Amino acid sequence: MAVANALTYDERLEALRRTKIEHTIAKQAEGAWDNDDHGRILPPPDFSFTPEPNHPSGGFFGPVAVGANFRRLLEAHPVYVDPMASIAGGYMVYFMKMRDPHWNPDLSYDHLKADQKRYGIVHGIGGTQHFAPDLRIGLALGLGGLLTKIRHYREVNAGNPDVEPGLYDGLESVIFGLQNWMRRTADQCRAMAATESRPEIQCNLLEMAEMNDWLISGPPRTFREACQWIAWYQMICRMYNGSGALDQLDETLRPFYERDVAAGILDDEAAIFHLACLFINDTQYAQLGGPGPDGKDKTSRVSFLILEALHRLKTPSNIAVRVWDGLDPEFFKLAVRYLVEDKVGAPLFMGDKGLVEGFMRNGYSLELARERVKVGCHWCAIPGREYTLNDVVKINFAAVFETALREMMAESKSPSTAELWDRFTAHLRRGVKCVADGEEFHLAHMWEVFPELPLDLTCHGVIEKGRDASHGGVEFYNMCIDGTALATVADSFAALEQRVEKEGKLTWAELMHLLDTDFADAEPQRLMLRSIPRYGSGGSRADEYAVQIVRTFAEIVKAEEKNRWFKLIPGLFSWANTIPLGKSVGALPNGRHAGAPISHGANPDPGFVGAGAPTAMAVAIAAVQPGYGNTAPMQLELDPGLSNDEAGIAALEALIRTHVALGGTQMNLNVLNKEKILEAHADPSKYPDLIVRVTGFSAYFASLSKEFRQLVVDRLISGM
Repeated sequence: MAVANALTYDERLEALRRTKIEHTIAKQAEGAWDNDDHGRILPPPDFSFTPEPNHPSGGFFGPVAVGANFRRLLEAHPVYVDPMASIAGGYMVYFMKMRDPHWNPDLSYDHLKADQKRYGIVHGIGGTQHFAPDLRIGLALGLGGLLTKIRHYREVNAGNPDVEPGLYDGLESVIFGLQNWMRRTADQCRAMAATESRPEIQCNLLEMAEMNDWLISGPPRTFREACQWIAWYQMICRMYNGSGALDQLDETLRPFYERDVAAGILDDEAAIFHLACLFINDTQYAQLGGPGPDGKDKTSRVSFLILEALHRLKTPSNIAVRVWDGLDPEFFKLAVRYLVEDKVGAPLFMGDKGLVEGFMRNGYSLELARERVKVGCHWCAIPGREYTLNDVVKINFAAVFETALREMMAESKSPSTAELWDRFTAHLRRGVKCVADGEEFHLAHMWEVFPELPLDLTCHGVIEKGRDASHGGVEFYNMCIDGTALATVADSFAALEQRVEKEGKLTWAELMHLLDTDFADAEPQRLMLRSIPRYGSGGSRADEYAVQIVRTFAEIVKAEEKNRWFKLIPGLFSWANTIPLGKSVGALPNGRHAGAPISHGANPDPGFVGAGAPTAMAVAIAAVQPGYGNTAPMQLELDPGLSNDEAGIAALEALIRTHVALGGTQMNLNVLNKEKILEAHADPSKYPDLIVRVTGFSAYFASLSKEFRQLVVDRLISGM
């Protein structure tokens, strides 16, 4: 019987959204957060936890010590239950931030540090996560089944010298700690139910208690239980090392949905509410739609329900729609409509053609390429089968360029752009080798420093082999290397060629003086260098240089791969590194000041062209795809006046499909009001819930630092 005056799902969802905003404002008081929005809530003021070291440095290393400390943290972690939610739990701290030092000082890579600094390399040694779990493993087995599997293979592999010492102990510790946390949470639900006066909320609390009691050992049986299990798993992964990867979420949840609907125990409104509670719990990455290995579209009723849950929430989200010729047209239209209506930068869109054709160039099958799903800022991975360090490893083209330029000016009697290009490629080759050396070092040692214990639980082969995902436990090792500062360097080459060589407006010596003095008292000369036809304008020398840089980079990366036991895959992405990578680079010939941010990912620099910028950008970025299945995203800011009528939606659909047809791999889109952005930048407290897609991730604008907000503002305003 329905309870009179019972709270509706919409009313409960609005209460949950208000609570999230309250939590966000409280976190903003802690200081800036230049990262994607997380579901973390603040712990009680009296909460503290200190890991136990096992090394003279004060650090803790290896699967036994790491697993034991993480178990202790989970067992000490405060319990959080929101009675309005259908899913229990909330996380409050980051285990990663408790590590000091992050790397075992006994494992030195000093031999790499000079080139890492010289070329602005974000080396990835000690980098964590950034690959995809296969949630189906955990959903099928449950925590009890995972424990049974660990114990079985511990016995099978007894005496096997290839098994990593202590790995099974570490994996068990993670499960024991999580089970303790879940048990205490179920008890809290019962305690809250005992004093709850609203019958429907009391019933909800008792249902959560019963559900979590079961999930301590048993596998999820229903759609709601599956969402709760995923929530627990995503919480421990985020706490452990920041992992935010889910998988093809619509397909993962589809069997639970169809079974429950057939049994008459689930309707769409309840499913939407459970999904919304899952997304409030944490802002993780997942893919919707796209072709399965059999070439059939994976769009289902669950895909629509996920979009609807995000639409009703209007909070930061990182869900991607995989665009291909067979995508359900109504689903695609709805995704575009919600992007325009909600103005929260979601969903984003992935280009299947470029992703699949590119990944196959690494020697993989069509079927395997289709299994690689989007689960990170700009990256895809095969769930549970592939280790990548995607988005972790970067090389700064601007630092490579500056090194080559200054070397040429010190050594050459007749400098030229042709000679500069040769020196640039030589240094790029040396930098890529340094990156690969670092990745090989990481793969040899990460397991004994900080193994991937929570993600290991849902990988194919790790438990069976007794080897961490970073150290031979999974099937494929496709190591990422992203280039950055493409527009900065392409425009610099073109400016030198036009203003110094062709027009003679400056000599090489005069140019170097301008760079050495950071254009002091030389604003006209700086603007002259900056006012050439730039990358993105179409048919310019800068466009040609951009293509040439990317093709050369990809060739160098794949040539270096021949010297390694793992594959290397080039991409173009700066993430949030545009500011720090720019700080170490001096003034450059494109008119960029010393220490200023480098250009953003594959995007042209702001102000590269006037009218027709969206189409020009779509064409330019499609032309600079590295071509091996890792992305070079397009970041586009759209006019808030964009109509959400049929014509407006169709126009945006056409732009997305055009970019995808040209080989584009990812589109991050914002629909934002210029005046509102400027007001929020001046006083973030006026709009605490304003959301922007910063890059591959979305965040509350007020949570970003002033420096980072300015970078976003510059890009947003110039694109409108």
